[in-house]
Amino acid sequence: MTRVSFVLLIAHGAAACASAPPPPPAQPAGPTYEQKIAWILRLEDQRILRDQAPPAAPPVMVPPPARRGQPAVVAPPPPPPPDLIRLLGDSEARTRRRAALAVGHVGLREGVEPLAALLKSDSDPEVRQMAAFALGLLGDTRARDPLIAAAGDSSLLVQGAAVEALGLIGDPAAADPIARMLSQIVQSGALAQPPGDEDEVRRDTPPAAFRLGVYALVRLKAFPQLASVVLDQAGQPRVRWWPVAFALQRLEDRRALPALITLAREAHPYTRAFAVKGLSGLKDPTAVPVLLPFLSSGERSVLIEAIRALGRIGDPAAAAPLLRVIRDASTNPQVRLEAVMAIGGIRAPEVADTLIDLISDPVPAVRASAIRSLAAFDTDNFVTILSGLDPDPDWSVRAALASVLATLAPEVGLPRLTAMLNDSDQRVVPSVLAALVTLKPPTAAAVLFERLKADDPAVRAAAAEGIGQLKPAAGASALAEAYRAGQRDPDYPARAAALAALAEYGAAAATPVLQSALADKDWAVRVRAARLLARLDPGAGAEAETRIRPAPTALTSEAYQAVRLGNPPVSTQAYIDTDRGTIQIELAVIDAPLTVENFITLAQKGYFNGLSVHRVVPNFVIQDGDPRGDGTGGPGYTIRDELNERPFLRGTLGMALDWPDSGGSQWFITHSPQPHLDAKYTVFGRVVNGMDIVDQLRQSDVIRRVRVWDGVTMTNRR
Repeated sequence: MTRVSFVLLIAHGAAACASAPPPPPAQPAGPTYEQKIAWILRLEDQRILRDQAPPAAPPVMVPPPARRGQPAVVAPPPPPPPDLIRLLGDSEARTRRRAALAVGHVGLREGVEPLAALLKSDSDPEVRQMAAFALGLLGDTRARDPLIAAAGDSSLLVQGAAVEALGLIGDPAAADPIARMLSQIVQSGALAQPPGDEDEVRRDTPPAAFRLGVYALVRLKAFPQLASVVLDQAGQPRVRWWPVAFALQRLEDRRALPALITLAREAHPYTRAFAVKGLSGLKDPTAVPVLLPFLSSGERSVLIEAIRALGRIGDPAAAAPLLRVIRDASTNPQVRLEAVMAIGGIRAPEVADTLIDLISDPVPAVRASAIRSLAAFDTDNFVTILSGLDPDPDWSVRAALASVLATLAPEVGLPRLTAMLNDSDQRVVPSVLAALVTLKPPTAAAVLFERLKADDPAVRAAAAEGIGQLKPAAGASALAEAYRAGQRDPDYPARAAALAALAEYGAAAATPVLQSALADKDWAVRVRAARLLARLDPGAGAEAETRIRPAPTALTSEAYQAVRLGNPPVSTQAYIDTDRGTIQIELAVIDAPLTVENFITLAQKGYFNGLSVHRVVPNFVIQDGDPRGDGTGGPGYTIRDELNERPFLRGTLGMALDWPDSGGSQWFITHSPQPHLDAKYTVFGRVVNGMDIVDQLRQSDVIRRVRVWDGVTMTNRR
């Protein structure tokens, strides 16, 4: 080859290289599962389905990194913003499932059709299950027919979730299809024997589907359909499992009396306790012979329900046995308190002397109950005793007395109530105001207007509620001002009470203030305002639901990306140290990550240290987390509900609410199963050790501290 040819060949090769297109730009990898979970957590916390897309920009021409003359390349468009509806079509089933739950949490009607499509077509039964559950959370009747179809799904997981959702939606037309499904399960023989305790948490067995369907019929108030499944022609139970007893007692239908009497004799304590509670609701004297033997029962839940039932029925035959319970020094304090509350409903001569003695009992809760019972039992005698009664040293007893005064003649109750308006403890005043509203003296409106300007937010909330009940002239303008003044409060109760009371004055007076409250600093108040607007004008409800979003949150975008939220490496434990011992709780980080995070943050700050247990209802719950101690306090903010499929069983930890999305710091632990709370309150843990301590806790017992074990360290406060 000549030198010239070689040079030409080299030049040709160089030109060829110069004209070759640049390699395509590297495409960014798709988001990881952890990133998608972070998006989901943030969107559901803000109660929105998607981020708003940024304005469209013209294509960006990027010059190539090579020689002049090469064509520019177009940069790839930015990825679309996070979108829960789009994530329902994700390639990973676990992402689709979690996105479906988030759509239910967000609560917008726009989610119904995508969830219904997912329920119908997804290949993964766990995804279909969550789509059904989420449709129940949305509560839209358009989901009824897809859910009825899903009740016939091949998967028991889906069947159970579908009937549960139908109950949550509340459409009576779903009762018959649910009953047909339940009848098939009964006829299959799957419930010939009462299922074991493991079926209380499982959702993939015939008993689990039956249990969820029975609860749905309760929510639909469908006694005929329930009876057609669980009772035979003689009115006796076909299935002798405690969920049946729960359902029959919850509906309070007299046709269930024979079945409840039979179930009250069953071996399982839950079955007996629910059946006895059902007899209490019916107040039928024929149940007394069945109930009296339970006063010597060793099972506390049954004993407590029997005491309550005997008090409600009021048969004199129960007086002597109940008095023995009260006078026995070995009686459990909670059982004794229940007997004191019940005895006031029984007309027997020997009752009065015991109640008079109990007014000076060393336990404040007993004194309060004795006052209530004595007033109900013998009003005339109570008035005589009242004249010589000194103010009780405990605020809760004085508050109880105020409520009792509302049941007396105005000339008896009003003078003492007027004096109690100046009580040294502001926690007493709300009960005094409520009593004045009941008695309706001419001065009531003036007192309420004055207290609407009080420093204490609970007093202002009670005053607003009273104005809403009495509706005095000029009340609307005073309530509007009270809402505006309440902006200084860190917590929501006073503002929300002003809005609810203002709605009682009608749409014309309330709408302007309610519209302004759609932008309140607290999401719980926005939710309240939107619901009140929808009640006054159903057509305004959809617009209000849109305007309140996104929900305000103090969390940064980075906070939702924490590994402990999206993919926790350990099962976080909390240790609640009380005066009576320690309660160990396994926190449900996966099912309620932000609720758990809030609880841990408060615990590590020492927020719970020294707070009193302000509420104890035996065989129901103990409740704590209120710095005021009267049930109205909170941390100065609210968190979103994280409703999940965990049931409320014995030892379940839940978040207390006034209405949806109003949680903060108050939590409760259940003494026994409480199915009516399922999917209505956030479950965020369960007791794994120390239920005996929970059973012993009484009102005013103190939480000394809450410690948190994160798998590495034990922390109490930051």
